[in-house]
Amino acid sequence: MEDEKGRNEGHNERSDKEEVFTKVVRAGKRTYFFDVKSTRHEDLYLTITESKKRPGKEGKMFYEKHKIFLYKEDFEKFTEGLREAVAFAGNGVSVHDTGASTPEAEEPEEVVTGVAASEFSDVDFDELGTR
Repeated sequence: MEDEKGRNEGHNERSDKEEVFTKVVRAGKRTYFFDVKSTRHEDLYLTITESKKRPGKEGKMFYEKHKIFLYKEDFEKFTEGLREAVAFAGNGVSVHDTGASTPEAEEPEEVVTGVAASEFSDVDFDELGTR
């Protein structure tokens, strides 16, 4: 039987040893898992998993999962990008529009501001299916 994180009963012992920290965030119909794992060489990385329980064939429920792997060398840029996107979603203003400085001295690689909504494609992630 599969649990919410997609592990099967009797999963291999190696996966138990590589997970060193887990934070579970339940948010409405979705659950997010922030898992810090260790490679064989003891390098740490983060996996972010979104899990949502869905009805499958014949009414049997399954967990639809989407996963992101984030490596140490990308933590700072990812965190700053997420912080900017959350701030913009909250108030509609980019930190670049307010003149606020970012912790990094360099300019971000890509900034999307002042783009008309009609220039973006609508994506329905529920239609993408699962593997």
